[in-house]
Amino acid sequence: MVASIINGSSPLSYSNGTTIPLSVFSLNSFVNVEKGDPVAFGPFWEKVKDECMVDIKGEEWMSYFGDTNNLCWYMVPQMRDAILRLHKVVGNAVTKDKFLVLGTGSSQLYQALLYGLSPSEPSHCPINVVAAAPYYSEYKDTTDILQSRLFQWTDNAALYDKDEPYIEVVTSPNNPDGTLRVPVVKSGVEGKIIYDLAYYWPQYTPITYKFDHDVMLFTFSKCTGHAGSRIGWAFVNDIEVAKKMIRFIHLNSIGVSKESQIRAAKMIGVICDGYQNLKSIESDHLFFYYSKRLMKERWETFKGAIEQSKVFSLTKYPISYCHFNKDLSEQYPAFAWLKCVEGIQDGERYLEKLKIRTRGGERFGVDAKYVRVSMIGTDDEFVELCTRLSNAKRE
Repeated sequence: MVASIINGSSPLSYSNGTTIPLSVFSLNSFVNVEKGDPVAFGPFWEKVKDECMVDIKGEEWMSYFGDTNNLCWYMVPQMRDAILRLHKVVGNAVTKDKFLVLGTGSSQLYQALLYGLSPSEPSHCPINVVAAAPYYSEYKDTTDILQSRLFQWTDNAALYDKDEPYIEVVTSPNNPDGTLRVPVVKSGVEGKIIYDLAYYWPQYTPITYKFDHDVMLFTFSKCTGHAGSRIGWAFVNDIEVAKKMIRFIHLNSIGVSKESQIRAAKMIGVICDGYQNLKSIESDHLFFYYSKRLMKERWETFKGAIEQSKVFSLTKYPISYCHFNKDLSEQYPAFAWLKCVEGIQDGERYLEKLKIRTRGGERFGVDAKYVRVSMIGTDDEFVELCTRLSNAKRE
């Protein structure tokens, strides 16, 4: 790989005072910011690697079962305790008197929830599944691939006006645009709500209050960056819904990997230990301090690149008080949601010409003028992204 020479031999400097170094990408290679692979936090885990070692002996964790006294029988006690401890430290969800269901990532849990919230028997009219556009691009495919007679994807919640049963998915902060969401369906029928809170962590958004909903979905991957562990969890009020979810996961994967659970519990323990033993809230040895500072720096640099290009506009976010960090803060979402200026009809295709691979608005149920850009990739990807965006010009 050779250093990019698009901008000469000096780092880029923006009007807001931020700079970025030269890129290590070649001129002809693509920078892929289409995916949401959260590897940006890797340097933190490199620094604390000795604290994160997990030793699993050959005879350990051989059974399907983790805790036969728990409704979620395949979840090991260490995983349950770590999840409850994490939410107590962060203060982003009420966990008391709720059933905790573990899944192989939030994608499996999403499907388990559709099954759990649907009628027990198929009917000529499957329950409708909706989300307000722009919605997470994988909801539709993850729903449709099951070809279920219990539920069906029905698109934009803001346009839903049928007096028929429905499940509304509320993602807050939202993927792709980072906005804070509430249910929007207007119907004579009371619906069921899934709150997808994958990004309700202090590095992305101020923790303004504890969510306390009937169904709340979280994922380890966007919290810590360990997407490869495939760990997600849901808090559910209704025991019958929880039982159906566990039945789905039983038939789908016979539980969740014990090795993944033990590693995830260890990582969460490192985070919680840092805060419960802290001497200063501002320390690079505190995960959420480190990751929020990283996201803030990236967003400041990214805004400079967008301002210089004058090709896109960005979503604006409010400033709110964060009860976790005890400060006023903006949001620093995991994705940037860009809108093209007049004259550019397809943002994804336009950026493809600059050798930037993104995900276009039509995948999210909106116009092709919009495009989603990942902010959580490697440092090299981010540097090259800003370099190329800075040099973007109107067609």
